[in-house]
Amino acid sequence: MKKPASIPFDFVLERLGSCAPLVRPMFGCHAIYLGERIVMMLRNKENHEDDNGVWLAIAPEHHQSLKKIFPAMRPVRLLGERTSVWYNIPVACDDFEESVITACEMIIKNDPRIGKIPKRKGKKTRGVTRR
Repeated sequence: MKKPASIPFDFVLERLGSCAPLVRPMFGCHAIYLGERIVMMLRNKENHEDDNGVWLAIAPEHHQSLKKIFPAMRPVRLLGERTSVWYNIPVACDDFEESVITACEMIIKNDPRIGKIPKRKGKKTRGVTRR
């Protein structure tokens, strides 16, 4: 039996505790949901260490305003050049914990710039043959 991976940066869950966050495994990381809205992913893995940290779900139109608040924030490199909603506060940045705490406070206050509701996947139906 595979041992479940421990959740990195546990101070995030402590900060968001009053919002009853839901943690779901996603792509080997830990996705944090508030209700149906995904707000962040926590990543601390041995491969692609430059992408370790807290990934925030941010619509492209909000990137510039949040870049002023989080100067170290950058696109997730693992995702390549394509446009994405994921921006990383790298664990290696000097103010990592302070920046993540600020992000958590913004999430608690329902700042609309952080988070997105994922598209629902349609139910898979088995082919039905009609005669």
